[in-house]
Amino acid sequence: MKQALIIYPVFAVVLLTFIIGIWMLRLRIKAVKEEGLNPAYFLLNRGAKLPYGLAKVTQHYDNLFEMPVLFYVACLSILVTSNTDTVFISLAWLFVGARYIHAFIHTTYNGLKHGRLAFLAGTSVIAVMWLKLLVQLLGS
Repeated sequence: MKQALIIYPVFAVVLLTFIIGIWMLRLRIKAVKEEGLNPAYFLLNRGAKLPYGLAKVTQHYDNLFEMPVLFYVACLSILVTSNTDTVFISLAWLFVGARYIHAFIHTTYNGLKHGRLAFLAGTSVIAVMWLKLLVQLLGS
């Protein structure tokens, strides 16, 4: 199996991060121009209440630098140890799906129950990836 196939799901999560980041930037500009938010707020992210939509997207952008870090490191570890296989690739794409679903839920209607399920699904996938990698490395 081609080892580099594990990197494509990584690109998908990076793409999601850029999409949310650009959306956040557009919402920030709108908040300043149309909703009267003082641009000085962004110096320390303090001193004002963000519009609800901007707050959701900003929080989700921050989330994309939390749990996905474990995904990035897992995928790179799988790549450098030459352990890429169909199971790892499938798990990686499952994580991508869970993150995209979580992003949709969190940045739109923000349903706590649905968001939690999507988040836990992604977290479970990462845990399985790490456990499988550990077992493979211990067995070699």
